Amino acid sequence: MRQKLAPRFGDSETQWMVREVMEQVFARSRTDLIVDGDKPAAPVRVELVDKIVARLLANEPLQYILGYETFMGLKFKVTPAVLIPRPETEELVELIVSRYGERKDLRVLDLGTGSGCIALSLSRYLPFSEVTGVDISDDALAVARDNAASLGVRSATFVKADMLDLHLPGKFDIVVSNPPYVMESERASMQPNVLDYEPQHALFVPDDDPLKFYKAAALFARTALNPGGALFFELNPLTADALAQWLKEQGWDSVEIVNDARGLKRFMVAKLPQES
Repeated sequence: MRQKLAPRFGDSETQWMVREVMEQVFARSRTDLIVDGDKPAAPVRVELVDKIVARLLANEPLQYILGYETFMGLKFKVTPAVLIPRPETEELVELIVSRYGERKDLRVLDLGTGSGCIALSLSRYLPFSEVTGVDISDDALAVARDNAASLGVRSATFVKADMLDLHLPGKFDIVVSNPPYVMESERASMQPNVLDYEPQHALFVPDDDPLKFYKAAALFARTALNPGGALFFELNPLTADALAQWLKEQGWDSVEIVNDARGLKRFMVAKLPQES
């Protein structure tokens, strides 16, 4: 695996791939694999490893091959119907938990839930919260519900709805979204494993209307949030300032851009005024 993958992916990513594949194929911990490293492998397992290597060299993401990704310390099923959860999105969840982790009985709405990684993580880390995840894709909702079942989360509900035309009952304390935000003009800079395998509808927006999902979510949140409620977004750094300006023009009480671990404008927090 190392000999075949390192020239393509580099030493660090190859090391991660080898570790994940070996633990999955042999159903052994990393320690056990090291201790038993001199024992011969069954031919059927060697064949399975070879097939996985071939799929990796064809640019198929390892997460889709293995069928899972770890997010916020939890194991999430992923299929080509959903985006693979990213470390940046973990930072979004951490941001919400850092500010609301002491609050109980919050009602949270996750727009464009995909695998449910945001919704279900918040269900785990916000005490006694009630979380609703929304997506337009039946296949994505099926994955999210499978993840809720495997994680034993009963406080999350998943609903089919179009982010651009939302009509949902009830009031919420938090609305969060990691919507499609990659502009079509950015395609050329993206990796083949993303372009060839991940769902395009969950990634791209037109260059002439890059904020359309953000604006729809914010307009809905104005009426769906309780007074003092908060709106959290994951951002495209290229359009962060334009979105902040638009939100301020829409009368949000406060609009804050938060940098990610790499120093990029990656998150936004906007709040409604408290009732006087």
